[in-house]
Amino acid sequence: MKIGRAAGVTDTGRRRLRNEDAFICEPPLFAVADGMGGARAGEVAAGLAAAALEEAGSETRGAEGVAALIVEANKRIWERSLNDPRTTGMGTTVTAALVDAASGAVAIGHVGDSRAYLLRDETLEQLTTDHSLVAELVESGVLTPEEAERHPQRSAITRALGTEPTVEVDAFTMQAEPGDLFLVCSDGLSAMLSDEAVSSAIETADRDPERAADALVAAANARGGEDNITVVLFEIVDDQAPAPSPVPEPVPEATVLPEAGELTEEDVQVEASESVAAEPEPSRHGAGAGGRVAALALIVSVLVVGLLVLYLAVR
Repeated sequence: MKIGRAAGVTDTGRRRLRNEDAFICEPPLFAVADGMGGARAGEVAAGLAAAALEEAGSETRGAEGVAALIVEANKRIWERSLNDPRTTGMGTTVTAALVDAASGAVAIGHVGDSRAYLLRDETLEQLTTDHSLVAELVESGVLTPEEAERHPQRSAITRALGTEPTVEVDAFTMQAEPGDLFLVCSDGLSAMLSDEAVSSAIETADRDPERAADALVAAANARGGEDNITVVLFEIVDDQAPAPSPVPEPVPEATVLPEAGELTEEDVQVEASESVAAEPEPSRHGAGAGGRVAALALIVSVLVVGLLVLYLAVR
């Protein structure tokens, strides 16, 4: 198996002034971080997390390796908040997926409420469990999943990077299959769209990661875009599968040209419109002598074309 097509998109959404999300879409590593904090602190936290993962991502192996990267990211964010009063209290979620193409294993590390999904065949499965208040209330039976979607505290998370000197990371490995499509996203997507809507948008885009990413962002914005929206998608394919054939360029239809020296009235009208369209936009500072000459030439050319149209009409 091998990694096929991949794409990542981030969008500010319709309600926020800044984008505090960060993402990585650099095979074999894919990740999303959703920052939080006053001023620009959330943006700083997400950026530090992404940088920590990106630096050593290609050298990391397995779930333990991904968890170690996230722990290192937590350390960097915590130390920065201690040394920079402007970033005190900042934090970020992070969900990362690392693919071992040789074995087909996908290692996932997770803190917060950014999510990882798997679309296999026609079934979309949420792979991660939100570290959030409503998720805990659902698990304990206090809330139903439907009530959790409308709960006023649905964005309150119970675990994040950078808010404590240490962090507990959920990490696991799963076996991928050819045809699998993975989605990593911030809650700006999952809070706006149901699993059914996410799956439908991906299938409508023919599972093309780039088209699906754009479609998901557009759909979340159409539902209100209440938060920053970030999505990363990648597919797993059979390493023996042939490369897709290029789509041939459409062949233009043959055009029947008039005999030499023969012009139709339609030809004359087209030439007249092209002649007018080709004239440059007049300067807003006045025409000057050159402008008057150009204007006179335009008038003469229009008169000639008009006479030619009249001649053909009489014929």
